[in-house]
Amino acid sequence: MDEVCRRAVTLPEKRRFVALTFDGASKDLATFAYPVLTRHAVPFTIYVPTAFPDGVGEAWWLGLEQVIARESRIILMMGEKEQRFTVTDDAGKRALFSHLEGWLRSLPHANLSAAIADLCTRYRVDLAALSREASMNWEDLARFAADPLVTIGSATVNYPDLANLTDPAALREMKMGKAVAESAFHREIRHSAFPFGDRASFRRSHVVMAEEAGFASAVSTIPGIVEAEGRTNLRALPRICWNGRVGSLRLLRVLVSGAAFAPVRPTGSATSRT
Repeated sequence: MDEVCRRAVTLPEKRRFVALTFDGASKDLATFAYPVLTRHAVPFTIYVPTAFPDGVGEAWWLGLEQVIARESRIILMMGEKEQRFTVTDDAGKRALFSHLEGWLRSLPHANLSAAIADLCTRYRVDLAALSREASMNWEDLARFAADPLVTIGSATVNYPDLANLTDPAALREMKMGKAVAESAFHREIRHSAFPFGDRASFRRSHVVMAEEAGFASAVSTIPGIVEAEGRTNLRALPRICWNGRVGSLRLLRVLVSGAAFAPVRPTGSATSRT
């Protein structure tokens, strides 16, 4: 990510450049991706939400996923009203997950925590154990921190939608995530990721907060490419999100090429013919 920042403010270079980043510091990264990345000597960045290696982070999306995967009939409180859903096939389960994920993410953080706790209790899902099992601990992360190919970044403390927090609470999440990571890894943490990172999850004020918190960069999950010569805000960097929901390598090649984000020129213009 230091190289991303350098290239973003200098003249364009002929060689193409891609930076790989991973959010959340999950054990899947250590088990599946790290051996491949190591074999090919590929540098990458991990954004760590520091409550998770401490064992107190709440991976509510995994609890929701497990409930929907196991159950065909689901009852939960949405606001003050009990809602019932019946889903039996994969398409219906994916649609329900998307619907409930969107609803949960719209809630203030405390309300989200209460809602997912109620759902997991109803269907006997141990959310705390599920969250711990999915995340690397500090000992696991120390191995990554010792690798010169790995950059450690911050993803706040609890990985909340910043847009659902007050500004002081959002800034505290960003500053505390940085401070805890710096204490754990004994180095400056220069790079950050906005939790979830889509347009609904953070505002312009959070971009300013990233600079106030001392980050050289902050990444979103808004699609796009990083332009040179200072044309891209370093604390609102776009990323191509590849989360496994789309399995086409052909599409990935198109996205990585940058063609999908190139400006469209008028058909038949002199420029388009050259």
